[in-house]
Amino acid sequence: MAKVLIATEKPFAAAAVSQIKSVFDDAGYEVFLLEKYEDKADLLKAVADVDALIIRSDKVTPEVIETGKNLKIVVRAGAGYDNVDLAAASAKNVVVMNTPGQNSNAVAELAIGMMIYQARGQFNGKSGTEIKDKSLGILAYGNVGKIVAKLGMAFGMQVFAFDPFVSAADIQKDGVEVVNSIGDLFAKCNYVSLHIPANDQTKKSINYALMSKMPAAAAVVNTARKEVIDEDGLLKMYADRDDFVYISDVAPDCAAEIAEKFPGRFYFTPKKMGAQTAEANVNAGIAAAKQIVNFLEKGDKTFQVNK
Repeated sequence: MAKVLIATEKPFAAAAVSQIKSVFDDAGYEVFLLEKYEDKADLLKAVADVDALIIRSDKVTPEVIETGKNLKIVVRAGAGYDNVDLAAASAKNVVVMNTPGQNSNAVAELAIGMMIYQARGQFNGKSGTEIKDKSLGILAYGNVGKIVAKLGMAFGMQVFAFDPFVSAADIQKDGVEVVNSIGDLFAKCNYVSLHIPANDQTKKSINYALMSKMPAAAAVVNTARKEVIDEDGLLKMYADRDDFVYISDVAPDCAAEIAEKFPGRFYFTPKKMGAQTAEANVNAGIAAAKQIVNFLEKGDKTFQVNK
């Protein structure tokens, strides 16, 4: 009988856990639950003899991989997977997967919601602005970016996108205008919404040189990873442009300095909230469970990310 550990420092909703377990019950698997743990030792103990692991934002380090002697697959319930050490997993022949698309609508709605919240002065009782007729740039036209574009157009925004990995025709068919470079995207758009992964090419790539190209009433919206922002450049942008705001689903390391020096010109969620909806919880959790069963029973590696 296969053993599966669901290790979630930020737990799935109870309804999601119930449906995840149901998938494994049907497969005849044994399920173990580790929730709200505070010590890495708890994860190491729990992973020691399981065949499969489901996580959310939990970190799967080389030590976790090494300790999981029977571990065959790790599934990150969500799109990003930079919290898993892919090299360590590959070295031990552990397959790592994500669940692309399952959290996309939740993240996209959060991006638009944060734009409106900031545009209206965080509902402080004073007059704000509207996002209608503003220009919106989508950096990376994947599952989330497509939905942000659609929602932006529904609000009457002019939407642009840059993604060198997606054909211009595929973007244009959605009514989105394609730009030729990331610099052009920033230069055209009041709002730029980030949907890029955090990797060696993208970390600190959103820098002062790009942000300073933005027109008046500039806002960068980050529902990706904090590491893609060059924080020195971010602070310089704040200092040089009193019309600039930064809205993020995860606070930068310099959040305290921003709060002290630039009040009212930022919004950071108290913890990463992109996937924190009942629907996304269920969708990503069930997808993760099904991917584990399909891999263990059929060798299906469709969503493997450490190829």
